[in-house]
Amino acid sequence: MPVSPALAEDLAGAVADLYEAAAGTLTDLITRALAQGIDSPLWAHLKLAALGNLQSAVDEVLVALQADAAGAIHSALTEAYERGQQAAVAELGALGVGQAAAATSALPTAPVVDRLAAAVIADTGPTHLRMLRQTLDVYRSVVARAAAAPVLGAQTRRHAAQSALDAFAQRGVTGFIDRSGRSWELRSYVEMAMRSAVGRAAVEAHSDRLGAAGVDLVIVSQAPEECPLCRPWERQILARTGVPGAREVRAEHATEDRRTVTVRVAGSLPEARAAGLMHPNCRHSVAAYLPGVSRVPEAQPSRGTYADSQRQRYYERQIRKWKRLESAALDDARRTAARARVRAYQGRVRELVAETGLPRKSHREQLTSAR
Repeated sequence: MPVSPALAEDLAGAVADLYEAAAGTLTDLITRALAQGIDSPLWAHLKLAALGNLQSAVDEVLVALQADAAGAIHSALTEAYERGQQAAVAELGALGVGQAAAATSALPTAPVVDRLAAAVIADTGPTHLRMLRQTLDVYRSVVARAAAAPVLGAQTRRHAAQSALDAFAQRGVTGFIDRSGRSWELRSYVEMAMRSAVGRAAVEAHSDRLGAAGVDLVIVSQAPEECPLCRPWERQILARTGVPGAREVRAEHATEDRRTVTVRVAGSLPEARAAGLMHPNCRHSVAAYLPGVSRVPEAQPSRGTYADSQRQRYYERQIRKWKRLESAALDDARRTAARARVRAYQGRVRELVAETGLPRKSHREQLTSAR
């Protein structure tokens, strides 16, 4: 069967869930700590004195996250690599080609999985320190703003505390700031890193298995709502390895001995991936291409546009943001208002899905909480 990053995307979501649950736990810790005794005139003094207790609680959450995430990352990548191998074996078996037996031979998986896992852990490790710093910084900021409010006469202490909590909940814990200065929501960043890694594991495993079977060419599918980076590679034939660049090659016929056919190759698979194909969230797949047997499929109309899919992702992020604001509310009025915004954005998603035919992904609208 063809392979794509989507083959293992559920594994990425499981790891991202761990980080989102941890971030939700940190928000709950701050909210409960600040709400306790907020009407006391000694509140600011007591909150600053309790900072050490909060840091200890945050450290416990992050230590557990680090242990759970390392194991989950390695398990997800191992499973992704296995799925990629199984996809190649199933594909060649279904095609009935003579190389299918060779594809079932054992291939070493540990080196590839260890390499990819180490890269993900190195990328996501700094987020743990960011989570600690941001949590403590927000706590100090809330105490400082709330303590100053009565002196300034601008807000009540409770309103000042809620304002600062709202600012934190709106942005969430940020996992990364890219070169353009954009702050990535923690879950989005971790999920992006994991989607990239599990997708790479599945595609590499598939390619390795095809290589073991002597299959050197693959074909790229057409995918709905394709992005500009992927569009040039749709329905193109690629060499699994080798030099970049389009060219014509003479290849042995897949089923007829001593016969060769001319195949137009658009480039190599590594070249296409370096140019953006198979990026995180990519819906394209690659399949074995058998010279003289496989056919390039006809182009099919898309359900919507890439812009439509990005608009859906924006609505999903807004839903999660307002759910965070609801969880950080200090009173019922705030919770009700945030809940109304959640329903409004859910309505926009329903309208977009009805208008374009895009599938609704309700799981991307949910906040994962620790259990």
